[in-house]
Amino acid sequence: MELPIRLSKDSREPIYHQIENQLKALIAGGHLAAGTSLPSIRGLSKDLEISIITTRRAYQNLEHQGFIRTSQGKGTFVAEIEDATKQQVKSSSVYQTIQEAIDTAIRYDYTLNQIEEIFQDAIRARKGE
Repeated sequence: MELPIRLSKDSREPIYHQIENQLKALIAGGHLAAGTSLPSIRGLSKDLEISIITTRRAYQNLEHQGFIRTSQGKGTFVAEIEDATKQQVKSSSVYQTIQEAIDTAIRYDYTLNQIEEIFQDAIRARKGE
């Protein structure tokens, strides 16, 4: 199984964290159901062309947080996640992305009112208005 994970080597966010966040999003968004088999650490490392140590760290963190479970000799699987946890992950991810967009706009010297206008324009465009 090849996961739709896209890594940015240019990002300041560590690679293992990018993997964690993207897997959490896939799980919380319902794209990976509970019980779904995940690639081995070695397999995912090869697919993403990164070190095994990096992938192991991401998997260990996800297991510690309860998103995946490893069964010795059987593999790694998506764990059963409560709906409240899924909702928290989704909300947190969207909030963080909006914060990053605001930070970018501020670096370009936009005021908060201008940023709000841009945000409203983007919402209207999305609605097709």
